[in-house]
This record gives sequence, structure tokens and C-alpha cells, in this order.
Amino acid sequence: MRIFSLIAHPRPNSFCHAISDRARNALSSARHEIVHHDLYAEGFQPCLTAEEAYSVGDTLEQALSRAADPTVRTHRKEIATAEGLLVVHPNWWGKPPAILSGWLDRVLVPGVAYRLASADGLPEGLLSIAKAVIFNTSDTQAEREKADFGDPLDLIWGRCVLPYCGVKAYERHIFRPMVGSSDEERLTWLLNVEELSRIAF
Repeated sequence: MRIFSLIAHPRPNSFCHAISDRARNALSSARHEIVHHDLYAEGFQPCLTAEEAYSVGDTLEQALSRAADPTVRTHRKEIATAEGLLVVHPNWWGKPPAILSGWLDRVLVPGVAYRLASADGLPEGLLSIAKAVIFNTSDTQAEREKADFGDPLDLIWGRCVLPYCGVKAYERHIFRPMVGSSDEERLTWLLNVEELSRIAF
């Protein structure tokens, strides 16, 4: 399976990076093809340009023609041919980091990720991704996340972005609380990442 992988955390020594490394190593060992991008390391520019700001489109060629940024063109081509998706990021204010939100804006565009016949119509998902796996880190306890906030990241990934783009199946795993976690807890979490990644794909 060809898996498109993203990591969005500014510190290369973060636990998010450790999660991404473990997941990708497990998937590579299982002979999956991994296409990986570290958004911060690549200096991905998250701001959608005026030329890219379209909500209706119908072909990959049209979508790519609107992207002058070669990095954005590359990401669009790669996600359009991916069969699996792996994303690792922290929970910041109940949302992904701004760089990843900008990636969604600039890469998952009409003609690449979905098609709309009209601005008020229902989307046709275009991605060929059979499975998406999201790994998050958080300092919010699960009970508070659900009771007080309604788990906004699940709404973003599981109800908005992925279904809209035609992703067929989705799972999300959260490791928390990060603050105060022991080395033993983190090792256990990383072993879980390996197993979850192998099972998912």
C-alpha cells in the first residue's frame, strides 16, 4: 500500500516525531511504500493564496495549474495517488497546528480531494485512500475532552475532512496526558503505535 505520511510538530525531538518514526518503521517493515513529509522541516507555507482560493473544480490538471508553489503541487500529486494516510500532530486548542490546517487548505482542494458541481452542492470525494490513521498527543484528560469540549479533533478529521474527501475508513488514537508521563508510559505508547499501525494497514 502507498501511504502518505505527515508530521506536524515544530520540535524534531517531540514525542509526535517519535510516534511518526515508530509508525513509519513498522509500516516499512511490512513492505508498505511510505511518502513522508515533515511540514515544519520542509518550511511548508500554510497561507492559501488568492489564486488557490477556489471551492469548485473538476480536474487534477486544473487544480495543479492554480498552484505556483512546487511544494504544493508535489503534495497534491502524492495525496491524489495515496492508498493510505498517516497523520501525527498535537492537540492545540482543539485543532491541528496552523501549519497543518494550512496544508488542508492548500492541498485538499477541488479537483484533487473532492469535486463540487456547484458551490452549494454535495461533494464527490476523489481520494483513493482506503484507510486513514491519526495519532494525537494531548494534555487534556479524556473525560474532560468529551464532556467539556466534545472532542473537536474528531469532528475535524472524522466528520468533516476525511469523509468529505472520500476516505473510506478512519481511526484516531490519542496519547495523554503528555505532561508528567514517565519514560515507561511513553515506551508503552510507542509499542502501541507499532502494533496499531501494523493492524490498521
